[in-house]
Amino acid sequence: MKKTNAVRTLDKMNVDYSLVEYNAGNDVSAAAVAERIGIPLGQIYKTLVVRGDKTGIIIASVPGDRELDLKALAKVSGNKKIEMVALEEIKPLTGYVRGAVSPFGMKKVYKYYLDRSILQYEKIYVSAGAWGLQIFLPSESLIETTKAFVANIC
Repeated sequence: MKKTNAVRTLDKMNVDYSLVEYNAGNDVSAAAVAERIGIPLGQIYKTLVVRGDKTGIIIASVPGDRELDLKALAKVSGNKKIEMVALEEIKPLTGYVRGAVSPFGMKKVYKYYLDRSILQYEKIYVSAGAWGLQIFLPSESLIETTKAFVANIC
């Protein structure tokens, strides 16, 4: 099994998790991943990279069946405006490629916002930092280890 920066980070923090491998193919959307591993779309959290006009880079995770509300995130993060970063900026900023951004083990620590819907799940899935690999871990572990701000951002 592949050891990504995300996996190494979790190991260093002694976080209880499991890895789920799947055939990624060309479609790395949350819907395709959920279907391939046989889980509800709302239980897989996609991690997005955005830029605030006052705070700079912010990381946000939202369930696969919902969309990030840029205005809601701007409000809770102290920005007037937020926009998605350009595709070519994702890897230099995070160390990960689009479709495999993990909230763990990025090149730099950014403020992290997590949609409040996470509180309805005991465990969730997030990218392990590579196509074809997901981390399955307790929701509380994700919140605690990332020092996430939990808010309504969908």
